Amino acid sequence: MKFVIGQVAHETNTFSNIKTTKELFQLWEWDRGQAIIHKHRNARDYLGGMINRAEELGIEIVPAFSAFAYPSGTITRETYKALKAELITGIQEARDADAICLALHGAGVVEGIDDLEGDLLRAVREVVGYSVPIVVTLDLHANLTERMVMEADVLLGVNFYPHIDSYERGMEAVDVAKQIIEGSLHPVMHLAKLPLMIPPSTTNLSPARDINQACWEWEREQKVVDCTFFHGFPYADIPAVGVSVLAVTNGDQELARRVSESVAEKVWDLRKSFFHQLPSPAEGIRQALGVEGQPVIINETSDNPGAGTPGDGTHLLRAMLEAGLENACFAFIYDPEVAQIAHEAGVGSYIDVELGGKTDSLHGEPLPIRAYVKSLTDGRFTQSSPMWRGLQVNLGKSARLQVGGLDIIVCSVKSQVLDEQIFLLHGIDIKKYKIVALKSSQHFRATFESMSEHIITVDSPGLSTTRLTEFDFRRIKRPIYPLDDEMEKGGITSAGKENLI
Repeated sequence: MKFVIGQVAHETNTFSNIKTTKELFQLWEWDRGQAIIHKHRNARDYLGGMINRAEELGIEIVPAFSAFAYPSGTITRETYKALKAELITGIQEARDADAICLALHGAGVVEGIDDLEGDLLRAVREVVGYSVPIVVTLDLHANLTERMVMEADVLLGVNFYPHIDSYERGMEAVDVAKQIIEGSLHPVMHLAKLPLMIPPSTTNLSPARDINQACWEWEREQKVVDCTFFHGFPYADIPAVGVSVLAVTNGDQELARRVSESVAEKVWDLRKSFFHQLPSPAEGIRQALGVEGQPVIINETSDNPGAGTPGDGTHLLRAMLEAGLENACFAFIYDPEVAQIAHEAGVGSYIDVELGGKTDSLHGEPLPIRAYVKSLTDGRFTQSSPMWRGLQVNLGKSARLQVGGLDIIVCSVKSQVLDEQIFLLHGIDIKKYKIVALKSSQHFRATFESMSEHIITVDSPGLSTTRLTEFDFRRIKRPIYPLDDEMEKGGITSAGKENLI
């Protein structure tokens, strides 16, 4: 057997003023051929799972193209045209592939194209036809569409947030494709879409944990291949935004419908449980100081670069400076200008700078500080988080600045904090600090839950705030919760497709 593998992954925050260009993809990943194998073999991500499983089974792997950009604004039409051409060319050059396994995201938006994944899958079908199985892995924040369901044979979403099961879904994609080719699996899918948006919700806590349990109960049925609760990505002003449940069965369309609609009903009944009142940065700091033991993690969910925010927001950092904290650290703020100044000044110098707040005013104004340059690094490390462990990370020129009793890490490439590596790189042992602040919504939990005494999530103005009613949605389908509070569950819609190969 010969499988083609590839990746096109972007989570698009349409409210961002930063357009996503080819250069932003190239900053993270724009690879062809064997470079894909070299980067992802043994990494605990989707492609890593596909590669390792195919090699275990003796399946020939043909890597077509892989593009990954950190979440940001709408992808330019020129950029999408280029990456689509790269993927299609890679697939065409493979010749006579038995199956195609793609790692997509599910929340990609292009100028003039609301559904990147659906459009891309249709383009692949135009090349290989409908006799070649296409199995796709998706992020659980995918905004699923009927087009995705129609063009793919199977869509597999991760179950966990943080996404610690990406590797397993990649392995499963290869197994499923093999079963389709051998004739033991005739997949059918049914999609249930809800008129509902939810904020980032970790799956090791209720209610998301309870809904996953309901999905897994259904998966015990012999003919149920998969049932996934897709949270959707709420920071996109497109008609398809929202929560959905997708069920895959072996040849039983009616069972797939019952599974997806049953779980969708449970999601709807629990919808209000996803929304919580979070403290402000100042209140979060007060709560942290009252906790016995250390470290206490404060995560700034409203400026989470993993959701397409600038990463240079100053609301939490300003509150920390105003509180005069003596045993605290912050990682990290995106500010290549300040990082460059620190590198030019050198370790042991003092610098006077305007830190952060350079992208927009929503996330806070720049902070005028006088800081001591404690350490300088190249920002390179190997990711150790259970999520995507083994990937090489390059955050560019980075610096550890000290203002009073506060250590501030500044980096030149935007990213959320997934593990302790950025701290260790700058000589910081977080266990020695009372308060450890970082920018992330949920992914940090995969590492920091076991390392911390307590976690406090704070919210403030930002492009990933949990207060979804503050966004100026103009194109989404209405009514939708929580924008429209009093709604009946009759708004759930269903779409199915039967693929008998």
